[in-house]
Amino acid sequence: MNKQSIRVGYVLKRYPRYSETFVVNEILAHETVGLDIDIFALRPTNDSHFQNIIAKVRASVTHIHKPIQGRGSDSLNTLSPNAASYFWAELQEISLVIPDFWSKLAFAAGERASTVYQAAWLAREVGLRQITHLHAHFGSVATSVTRLAAHFADVPYTFTAHAKDIFHNSVDPEDMRRKIRDSAAVVTVSNYNRQYLRQVYGSVADGVQRIYNGLDLTQFAYASPRNRPAQIISVGRLVEKKGLSILIDACALLKQWGCDFQCQIVGTGELESKLKAQIEALGLVDQVCLVGARPQNEVFELVQQAAVFAAPYIIGKDGNRDGLPTVLLEAMALGTPCVGTDVTGIPELIRHEQTGLIVPQENPNALALALQKLLENSSLRVKFATEARKLMESEFDIHANATSLRQLFQSPSKLENLNSHLMAIGT
Repeated sequence: MNKQSIRVGYVLKRYPRYSETFVVNEILAHETVGLDIDIFALRPTNDSHFQNIIAKVRASVTHIHKPIQGRGSDSLNTLSPNAASYFWAELQEISLVIPDFWSKLAFAAGERASTVYQAAWLAREVGLRQITHLHAHFGSVATSVTRLAAHFADVPYTFTAHAKDIFHNSVDPEDMRRKIRDSAAVVTVSNYNRQYLRQVYGSVADGVQRIYNGLDLTQFAYASPRNRPAQIISVGRLVEKKGLSILIDACALLKQWGCDFQCQIVGTGELESKLKAQIEALGLVDQVCLVGARPQNEVFELVQQAAVFAAPYIIGKDGNRDGLPTVLLEAMALGTPCVGTDVTGIPELIRHEQTGLIVPQENPNALALALQKLLENSSLRVKFATEARKLMESEFDIHANATSLRQLFQSPSKLENLNSHLMAIGT
């Protein structure tokens, strides 16, 4: 790849985010080979803790602010008079940078005012910075803005679909179909996701490609789990789809069975008080601890001290579920065997009886039995951990996977492909 040939704008709803280390890993891998990147965030971050590796990113970060609005729906009718004047002045300034901007504006019919404004502003930056390609993470608002900006600025765009942006009840199928159709390429993070998109969206999604999230494995020193204490660990936001109430119920069973163990749950979230109450009600205060958020290096230490990582993920009532959590890759790279559930692409990573154990979701008894099995069998822990590390090295290396993604950044857009095809047949 000629590293000077492309300049990529990464578009994210929020940046940085504590829970989205996969984005940072990807950007750092691109920067390692000299790819020029600009990061654009549509909303300010709302996290109070950040992972250490964010400081390694060299790319500039630009926050695209929304226009000031009045109450009500997101439309031009709700903008205050001053904000409306500002919005119009901004569009006129943008038109000086983007050729035939006004004729292209019809493409935005039906979109939210804030989406149009942010897309136009992003398109202006694309022109000024000579960005050649846009890539969004998550097929929700970040891709909505990216799709319009790419049209305005006449550059191709791609996006990576993950989990909530695919499965949540709020996903608008027609909107997603447009995004897939107009993109140069769509990436998703598991074979499960790819199959789901093809089933739901038909032929328009035939070209969706699976590129796994990855890790810089030079930063993860493997350690054998043979002689670790009977410690269970789980790391993630304290939200429904993480299934942590199931883990706590499983811990209650382990206690009933006379199993000697400790369980640490790392993270914060909306269910914190509910989970604390559950721990107290089940008499697990001495066994289960919510330790809050921790810096990444400290999380790695905790994971590598544990005998087993618990990933009791479930499909939420709103359809939301995890795609392929980076923390599982991290645990497996560090040598901590995992117990996970049969949700989305997780069995592609935790391969049952090969790299870990898979149990049915929302089944505390099955989860407890699997945890007990690994807590009490050090040879099995070593077997799974060894195979898991090999899998990380063969399929989840961020440098190899980022290379695949960069090849998509250099590929022609679907529109260019179509034009070439029409010329070839003489149409």
